[in-house]
Amino acid sequence: MTHHTTDGAASRPENHGLFSRARQFFAILGGIYVLVVVLLAIPLIQSHVLYMNALKLPWGAQFDAPEKYGLAPGKTTNVKITTADNVTLGAWFVLSDTLYHELPFPPQSSATKSHIPVALRTHPTILFFHGNGATRALSTRVRYYSAFSSRLKANVLAIDYRGYGDSEGAPSEVGLATDARAAWDWLMSYGTKAEDILIIGHSLGTAVASSLTVNLSDSGVQPKGTVLMSPFSSIYNLVDTYLLFGLFPVMLPLTLIPRAAQFYKSFLVHEFDTLSAITRMQAPLLIVHAENDWDIQHAHSDALFDALLELYLPPLNSPPLSPGTWSKGDWKAHGEQLKRRKEVRDSLLTETNIPNFGSLNELNSGEVRIVLLKTLEGSHNHVGTLEGVQDVIRNVFSLP
Repeated sequence: MTHHTTDGAASRPENHGLFSRARQFFAILGGIYVLVVVLLAIPLIQSHVLYMNALKLPWGAQFDAPEKYGLAPGKTTNVKITTADNVTLGAWFVLSDTLYHELPFPPQSSATKSHIPVALRTHPTILFFHGNGATRALSTRVRYYSAFSSRLKANVLAIDYRGYGDSEGAPSEVGLATDARAAWDWLMSYGTKAEDILIIGHSLGTAVASSLTVNLSDSGVQPKGTVLMSPFSSIYNLVDTYLLFGLFPVMLPLTLIPRAAQFYKSFLVHEFDTLSAITRMQAPLLIVHAENDWDIQHAHSDALFDALLELYLPPLNSPPLSPGTWSKGDWKAHGEQLKRRKEVRDSLLTETNIPNFGSLNELNSGEVRIVLLKTLEGSHNHVGTLEGVQDVIRNVFSLP
């Protein structure tokens, strides 16, 4: 008697069901992606995603009690700063540990406020601009203040932009620039000197710090310097390189459709174009980026550094026609230009490798000091808390 097996026939419906569920899954993912892309073309939603100011972490923060968030008793005072357009900002002023340790312990609650003038007169001050989301009381940011005030012996002024924390108003690109200038003017009103203020921005704050530095440069004012931690070159370029969950390129599906990505980016209402602004900055500059930053890729810092370097390189003059029509002479001249540019570039750069930590590239321009630090670790949010990064800041800007 002959028996006929039906294993193949039985497996086909199972495989069909598996493929059907897979198609449904990817169809749902595709639908979610399309929905997100459409929503992000709406300016209001763009603003909420970019600034994330509604995420007021830690929730219900008591800004007049900074000790609750890790700062020493009486070391920090809660201050209010009024901007040129009459918006009130919340901010913390943190004393340098050098001065704080001279005070009787525990200091009176009003000690920090009364010591602001002497603190600004006798110690450098870091004007800190944080990234998007949360508030100045976020634990990660508090670790920055602690490191700056102890390891760098500097005072710290940390503001919450309009719409963040307990600050009034709603954020905008112009608004954040106005807030930054108000914070600078507040420090100056206490008699400090421009050369004693170090401007530090992190993530979104790097665009704010760059804007302030350019604003000061245009006015003929030079601070001690500017530090850009985990910067992006512009919102336009950030969209191109942003990885969702550190894995999925957000713009990848659109790039598969001719001109779709460029059309979509025409709906972007925010610029924060640090790449265009950075060549106007007339102040010593340190750019810091971790190679394991999956939020903003370190290629953005390379682009900013290269834009500054480009100012000192011989021009690259190509024939007006497309490369396919160049003569042998054109190609030879082009090759010689590239060779000369590389020679000049190599002569302008000093690279220092720091074992198990990262690398330093310094531009020897003979003008203001420009340094790029790439660390091996630190990710996006913690690179500034690395002791090595703080030591580089101390050395580049000659802090005590």
